Amino acid sequence: MARPICPKCHYPLKACLCESIEPMHASTELVVLQDPSEVGHAKNSVRLLSLVIPETQVLVGEGPDDFSQLRQYLDACTKPVYLVYPSDKSKNAEEERFDDEVILLLLDGTWRKAYKLLQLNPWLLKYPSLHLDLQSGSNYTIRKASRSDSLSTLEATAMVLKAIEPKLSVTPLTRALSAMVNQRLNSMPASVRKRYE
Repeated sequence: MARPICPKCHYPLKACLCESIEPMHASTELVVLQDPSEVGHAKNSVRLLSLVIPETQVLVGEGPDDFSQLRQYLDACTKPVYLVYPSDKSKNAEEERFDDEVILLLLDGTWRKAYKLLQLNPWLLKYPSLHLDLQSGSNYTIRKASRSDSLSTLEATAMVLKAIEPKLSVTPLTRALSAMVNQRLNSMPASVRKRYE
């Protein structure tokens, strides 16, 4: 028998996050390219991101054909476009100057899946890339990562938005993520929870 789902946040009723979701608006246009394996993942942060910033576009796919409409849109767009992905050529988002409204492209998946998305979509490399200078680790402790500089897509979005729109409060994003993490940890048996602390 399927678990009852909250009709608003689409999380299971026992894990409903509606009380922690405060919708907000950002001038920055957010486009998430999501690996298909992330869609049904219970710990995926993009679903939460979309609830807090409803204008977020989430496009699921792997290869260039999956993102053909996005490519046409970006080619016709006059706004600056940035890819959030660390590389030898990427610039620190906190040190960049952003004078106009921009479009952010975010890759959602494990590091391996995000790298695969980038390899399958070389058209992404024509856009300048941004990285984050991490002073502390991720608060997204409920999902193990292979790299110490890993962030959830929601955390990365919050940090880049803070750099692009300094007057924008990203508290609704961080509060929602904290609520999800706490809810998950509290639902775990103590023996399992220890692994994540």
